[in-house]
Amino acid sequence: MTTVTVSEKGQVVIPASIRRRLGIIPGCQLDFTLEGDTIQVIVKRPVKPAQAEEGYGLLVCNKPGKRCLDDFDVARAMRENANDSA
Repeated sequence: MTTVTVSEKGQVVIPASIRRRLGIIPGCQLDFTLEGDTIQVIVKRPVKPAQAEEGYGLLVCNKPGKRCLDDFDVARAMRENANDSA
């Protein structure tokens, strides 16, 4: 058993050996439940870190002319794409 200290903000550091064994990485979500005087922590779902390159080509604009990022409305583009597919 490992003992850790709770900070003034209620934060604790999960020991590295436990993080490695459970696959806890930055971005993971943990569920806390209280059972009597015991806290149960469950790793909800590990989150794979994403790279910006993975989104390349996700949205394509086929409209002619020069466009800047400020002109691009993602929600509108997705609606237009959905309408074009239907």
